[in-house]
Amino acid sequence: MSSTPDSFPITAHTWAEFALEQLTWHWEGQLRPRLEGLTDEEYLWEPVPGAWNVRPRESATTSHAAGPGDLVLDFAIPEPDPAPVTTIAWRLAHLVVGVFGARNASHFGGPPADYFTWEYAATADEALAQLDATYQGWVAGVRALDEEALWRPVGEAEGPFAEHPMAELVLHIHREAIHHGAEIALLRDLWAHRA
Repeated sequence: MSSTPDSFPITAHTWAEFALEQLTWHWEGQLRPRLEGLTDEEYLWEPVPGAWNVRPRESATTSHAAGPGDLVLDFAIPEPDPAPVTTIAWRLAHLVVGVFGARNASHFGGPPADYFTWEYAATADEALAQLDATYQGWVAGVRALDEEALWRPVGEAEGPFAEHPMAELVLHIHREAIHHGAEIALLRDLWAHRA
């Protein structure tokens, strides 16, 4: 017997839970296990010349190196075409700051997070701890959304998407995490099979 909208009404709680399952299933079954054993050497490995990375400020290679401390994130405005290859460190920083951290700050009362003020991780373990913390903040925030909050416009923090509903942002963030997680997994495969 097939379900119909009348026999299986989707409420805000079930919608949020379905959306969270999209991310948590991937996180628990695929992405986070694939990050176990990440070494510092692999974390900072540059698979091609000119790759963007997290690096000491004095070694910055881009016009807009981001970060207030000794380590900066390679960054340029506008982004070069073609876009540069990025390292595991760079991609983890993007997930931590640009995907989860900034949204936790603007929507769920999390600590401030932006590319130019973030203290970037020097080690793989430190980066994974940052990733775990920002992921957990995101999941807790989404889990707490009620129906009104899901369909309310996200507001100025999301720039040109200010009038889009929070539900749309939730799906976008989940796509971003799955997409960049797959890129990191591929880089780990390339590292394992490098010449």
